[in-house]
Amino acid sequence: MSEPTATVLWLPADGPPLRDERDATDVIGDAFGQGATWVVVPVARLEDDFFRLSTRIAGGIVQKFANYRLGLAVVGDISRHTAASGALRDFVRESNGGRQLWFVPDTAEFDRRLAGQS
Repeated sequence: MSEPTATVLWLPADGPPLRDERDATDVIGDAFGQGATWVVVPVARLEDDFFRLSTRIAGGIVQKFANYRLGLAVVGDISRHTAASGALRDFVRESNGGRQLWFVPDTAEFDRRLAGQS
């Protein structure tokens, strides 16, 4: 018997930024339309305010995905953001320990983590 595979909506790096919960809702609609259980967002699609936890933008977007039981993966180098914020480093570490939100350096790491989830 083969293992179930997740359907992933891969957002292109050159699309519009994911700025707020309204943008998240649009992406979630696209994900549901494709039967996706995970959405992969390149760092290029997120503005700096997403990585400033005090803005609550990340929290609002992440909560929206959690409400719809969709996994969210942020793919790319966020080291300049984590270097500037201990709170963000803690948030990333905690998120990466779960099954809802991952911050990964590249798509290969996302694929590896997803495969390990089965």
